Amino acid sequence: MSEFAFELELCAHLEARRADIVARQLGAGVADPGGRILDVLCVEPGPQFDDRVAITGASIPDAAIESAVGTGRARYWKDAFDCHPDRARQAVDRALEIGFFERDHEASADAGRDYVRQVARYPDWFDRIVGIENKPDLGRPGDLASQLRTDASLALVDEAILATESHVTGAHLNRLPEEIGVWRVHRNESDAGADLEIEVVREPMSLPVDEAGIEPLAFQPGRSEIAVVDAEAKTLARRRLAERAYGKGWRTFDFPGCGACRADDSSGATLPRCDWKDRVVDAATECGPSCPGYEPAVIDVDEADLKAERDRRTLWRADPDGKRRRQSGLDQFG
Repeated sequence: MSEFAFELELCAHLEARRADIVARQLGAGVADPGGRILDVLCVEPGPQFDDRVAITGASIPDAAIESAVGTGRARYWKDAFDCHPDRARQAVDRALEIGFFERDHEASADAGRDYVRQVARYPDWFDRIVGIENKPDLGRPGDLASQLRTDASLALVDEAILATESHVTGAHLNRLPEEIGVWRVHRNESDAGADLEIEVVREPMSLPVDEAGIEPLAFQPGRSEIAVVDAEAKTLARRRLAERAYGKGWRTFDFPGCGACRADDSSGATLPRCDWKDRVVDAATECGPSCPGYEPAVIDVDEADLKAERDRRTLWRADPDGKRRRQSGLDQFG
């Protein structure tokens, strides 16, 4: 199985069996936000998860969450941010668009400038975060060891797991940080369709997310560059990571414009399957006129369908009612 197909099928499997928010391909660095990309992320619901669901299905901008805009008296937006005005304006516009902020029309009209408030306090909505690195074939490990060392030393996620199709030997385990859990993923074919089975080879250890961590930045022969990331920075980074996961999910792929491909929902989740290659394919990297099986066509699947599927299969809601307060006679000016 290709790494792309492995990743999508694992996401579908986890989504069907866990209440977590499942997402994929998210930056999990702090000093270098794009320096570590997690293949799969599982965010466990926390005590106020329902309050988060009720606000918006989108990711809430970090600057809006950190701002001094509250739920009480509306504030002039520029006075509520401690960042560059352009970033603040973008955060305000996005927060208004998705329903985390609302405009006070009366105050704005009187002052001739935007006054905003939060529709609800930002909730304590998530608990543990589990990061999963996918490497179906351990015979081609790539940067696996350094990636997992980063996960263990930075400890941004509560648990880190390696998922593979390969037979896992003692030698493999010895090359991995002891904190990292290991799953062997088996693909089972039956008359009811294909399904995955997860064999836990090694349980993951809990990582010290409340303590300072070490983030490797660059590896050179005999020398490594690192950053010490304090606990507060990790707490903020964890919230940003959880927010991106909430809004993004894992259905961030395209369907090939090819007659040999179809939207296959036999596993319960809709995936781009190619009948010519007899597997799930990545439209961005392996489909197009250069493929011998290519047949120009339009696949009748759009983003709205995938959002509806996520809404139907999970606790996430694409378009909640929201918590905006209606100001009679003034909504038309928003």
